[in-house]
Amino acid sequence: MRSCAGSSPTAAAGVTRGHRREQLSNRRGLAPVRSIAGPSFESIDSDDFLSPVTTLERDQVTKLVAQVSEKDGKVLHPDLLNPRLLEAQYAVRGELYLRAEELKKTKEIIYTNVGNPQALGAKPLTFVRQVIALCAAPFLLDDPNTPLLFPADAIERAKKIIASFGTGGVGGYTDSRGNPMIREEVADFIQARDGHRPSTEHIYLTDGASAGVRNVLQSIIRNEADAVLVPIPQYPLYSASIALYGGKLLPYELDEASGWGLDLDALTRTVAAARAEGYSVRALVFINPGNPTGQCLPGEEVARLVEWCAQQRVVLLSDEVYQELVYRKDRPFTSAYKALMESKYAQTAELISFHSVSKGTSGECGLRGGYHVFSNIHPDTVAQFYKLSSIGLCPNTIGQVVVSTLCNPPQPGDPSYELFAKERADELASLSRRAALVSGAFNSLPNMSVVPTEAAMYAFPQVHMPLGALAAAEAAGKKPDVFYCLAMLEEAGICTIPGSGFGQAAGSQHFRTTFLPREEVMEGFVQKFKAFHINFMEKFGPKKKQ
Repeated sequence: MRSCAGSSPTAAAGVTRGHRREQLSNRRGLAPVRSIAGPSFESIDSDDFLSPVTTLERDQVTKLVAQVSEKDGKVLHPDLLNPRLLEAQYAVRGELYLRAEELKKTKEIIYTNVGNPQALGAKPLTFVRQVIALCAAPFLLDDPNTPLLFPADAIERAKKIIASFGTGGVGGYTDSRGNPMIREEVADFIQARDGHRPSTEHIYLTDGASAGVRNVLQSIIRNEADAVLVPIPQYPLYSASIALYGGKLLPYELDEASGWGLDLDALTRTVAAARAEGYSVRALVFINPGNPTGQCLPGEEVARLVEWCAQQRVVLLSDEVYQELVYRKDRPFTSAYKALMESKYAQTAELISFHSVSKGTSGECGLRGGYHVFSNIHPDTVAQFYKLSSIGLCPNTIGQVVVSTLCNPPQPGDPSYELFAKERADELASLSRRAALVSGAFNSLPNMSVVPTEAAMYAFPQVHMPLGALAAAEAAGKKPDVFYCLAMLEEAGICTIPGSGFGQAAGSQHFRTTFLPREEVMEGFVQKFKAFHINFMEKFGPKKKQ
């Protein structure tokens, strides 16, 4: 990875930028952004709502309302929805998934489209579920048979957690940032991982990492002149959310040839060009370990990226939900927080880090637990995030319990330790074998290549499509990668996601697959996929002379 110092815009560029922002704001009728905070409910008078209407004649109002509020007898006609919703795309639950749902009525489907471990056969961690059960049914703590069914440390942990939630236990609301004791446990977890401890006042528990990402993007994006740097390929949460909030997605391509690495020189050119066009580049999304790419960036490169963001004056949004799933012992996960705290920008560079209970060996996707941590964010801005979180009252309490069990797991000597450690180690070892199986299979086939998966739960192979396949896709009105994935679904019963749903270099064709089905299923996946791919290439490739 190449690095370079940040550069300041010229005066001329500043004029262009200001003109561009004014132009964009005027086009959408936006008032200048002064503050995130609005008036309190107590300060709003009914006239605030009625005064714009009373300036119009009654018949004009009637016509205006009729024009915009109804179509074909429906208020919620698709043409009358928020256009940003219509613009947003989320490939993970897109065309391929919907077709697979139809086909599963008549044939077996192997779903490798979503990172949903337990839906594909992974077992929950015993200690986690024991503590959840006791917290959700606290009357069990008074049952004399409970010590026969639950280990002592699970019982004690449940008692401690229930007490920390107060009188209502997990059935009551918590602070909008989440349970204070569990936020302390998150801080302890980060200190043990990184050697540095964040303030619990800057730790917000959330319903999975996605909820935190959406809140942050909603707050960062003020209008369509605000740009967010997003890696290509990326996880569609980012492109969909930026579209919903009306911002500008500014793509930066990861380098497939170097193992999906970063090119900071190219990043700098991208930012300079966007600022010259009048965009305000406010944040950079960094997904490490990578989704869909399955790479884990070396620690020294994470450090360079932190420095680059500080120099360029952009907020680093570090998505670290796959941090437990790293299969290369010579390249351990390095958090952006650790890199920040050990840099010269430790007290200045702005960072927001995200983590989740969904994507490690626990795989608790449906319980929706996670957190994000603010570093060097203005205290008044953190207060605004508190307000935003309070609109949703609080993160769900069972998700908070899961965060507690994973950030503060059983320790050596505890009754649950040996089983907990074995369950995690066995699942991690199995995932590593499945990653190697899939990567090896893809790289053994003609017209296909993949950067070997070293982390997370995905592979992102490139398919080198023959001309016949490109022509057939065009005739079918499909993108080439969509055409390939649909053919795979129809013929082999394998549901994946086309690379165009994540973004890919121009002219390249990829797809994303998980390797989450159990090992015996993945063996079948490999055989079915190989047969399909070879048949596809024979069907659309150059015909051999007889």
